[in-house]
Amino acid sequence: MSRAAEDPGFAPAKVNLFLHVGPLGADGYHPVSTLMAFADIGDRLSAGAHEGGLKLSVIGPFAHDLTQGDNLVLRAARLLDERGSAALMLDKQLPGAAGLGGGSSDAAAALRLLNAGWGLDFNPGVLETLAAQLGADVPACLVARALIGEGRGERLRPAPALPELNAVLVNPLVPVSTAEVFAAYDRASPPDADAEPPYLPDLFESVEEAAAVLAYCRNDLEAPAIAVQPAIGDLLADLRAEPETLLARMSGSGATCYALCADDIAAETLAERLEALRPDWWVRRTTLS
Repeated sequence: MSRAAEDPGFAPAKVNLFLHVGPLGADGYHPVSTLMAFADIGDRLSAGAHEGGLKLSVIGPFAHDLTQGDNLVLRAARLLDERGSAALMLDKQLPGAAGLGGGSSDAAAALRLLNAGWGLDFNPGVLETLAAQLGADVPACLVARALIGEGRGERLRPAPALPELNAVLVNPLVPVSTAEVFAAYDRASPPDADAEPPYLPDLFESVEEAAAVLAYCRNDLEAPAIAVQPAIGDLLADLRAEPETLLARMSGSGATCYALCADDIAAETLAERLEALRPDWWVRRTTLS
């Protein structure tokens, strides 16, 4: 069971361990194949009584990153019940537009939390249908455990069994536009680019095996993201030079990157060193599952 299932208001960070992207299709979407894992850090949504509709307050270090007014949390609440009332508070611990699925995970948390809080008792299938109306990543964030996503990301299937993956998440806190990254990808993508999934075993015996297999995969948005924001390339070069790093890669369309480490001590050592060397970066030690 995922932590989000046990704690409905928890909105964990989503990390793309690989992200294969095909060329733009006639439907206006890029087909993808991605392995998504979820961190033990994230945002948190709480709900209290409120008369007269929905009220959302945002706190936390990245509250300023969230667009005020209509957003995915409120849209998720309205999908559940147009007449529902609640005072919602979102503690925004994840940087916005960071390749961590923060908005999608927040919306999924709203579906889980209010489904229970309002006594709706919608079954998982109904919640998944509602989640799909909010965005391609929201159904995966609703489940919040390791999954393979294909198509637009909406076709989900179980991921290989993963060991506990000790990791460090790092964001240089630079602006990265997803639209600009995809535009750069479209300009540079070879005609035979595809999103075919790689061969993956049914289970990874160790983090070292996982890192070795994942090294044959890729994030196809990494190079165009670096072209848009060179700081991402500098960050990846730094991560890959560190002795604790087994594998370093960008998540989503950036700018967050991850480093897989052999154990919790290596991850803690790496995180502490990066925090000391680059206090201007967002650095978090985490486990992925």
